[in-house]
Amino acid sequence: MCLAVPAKITHIDKSGQGTAGYMGSEVKVNLTLVPQARRGDWVIIHAGFAISVMDAKEARETLRLFKELAAAQDEGA
Repeated sequence: MCLAVPAKITHIDKSGQGTAGYMGSEVKVNLTLVPQARRGDWVIIHAGFAISVMDAKEARETLRLFKELAAAQDEGA
């Protein structure tokens, strides 16, 4: 199963590569598909690529739902 995850851009270098954070993790991300993205923006990351810029409120809500799913899975294990 593949999952696209919202993450907040924390760094962008001159080559179009960046770093983004989500749920306590930082990951390297390729930003070439979203040239409009800026530091502080929320993006959807899939397979190491930012594929779209998203609204901060929607990003936080999506991450909250991921946390709820993880907690429910832990309870069921």
